[in-house]
Amino acid sequence: MGITIQKILIGLIGATTCMVSLSTSAASLEKCNSAPLVVTKKNVGTVSYFAVNCQKPWDNQTIRLDFNYSHDIPEWAFKQAATYFLKKNVTGFTEKSELNQITQLYRPVKVGDHYSLVYQHENQKLELKLNQKKLGEVRDANANQYFKIWFGSAPFNAKLKQQLLN
Repeated sequence: MGITIQKILIGLIGATTCMVSLSTSAASLEKCNSAPLVVTKKNVGTVSYFAVNCQKPWDNQTIRLDFNYSHDIPEWAFKQAATYFLKKNVTGFTEKSELNQITQLYRPVKVGDHYSLVYQHENQKLELKLNQKKLGEVRDANANQYFKIWFGSAPFNAKLKQQLLN
């Protein structure tokens, strides 16, 4: 009986250690910059860029963008803009591309809502959360290319790109 309890305790300690190390690695992103999110000359919120190392290129590491909204935005606006900028920035992008699975997850936002887009470099996973609730994920070798909406050669807003990456 004592050995069984020891095995259970060892298992619990191991599981707790794994959870702590996972949350520690997820929390190890540093805030690089924040900038206003401007759509047709109207400030609709703020964007913050996080990375493992702000001095390294965004496309070779784990990164996150947090979007905090000060205006309501309909679902179709997210989907239309994402599709448009993915087509402009990602070679071979089509509506059947893996990246489009993330685009299809967008929901409308209200004042105070928060989107988070996280790319985990180690496992090539892209995850979308709304108000800290996971909407879905994509695992793909090119998953980080989704960030070309904001960081590509034809970004959503060139000034926003500069503010976040500099």
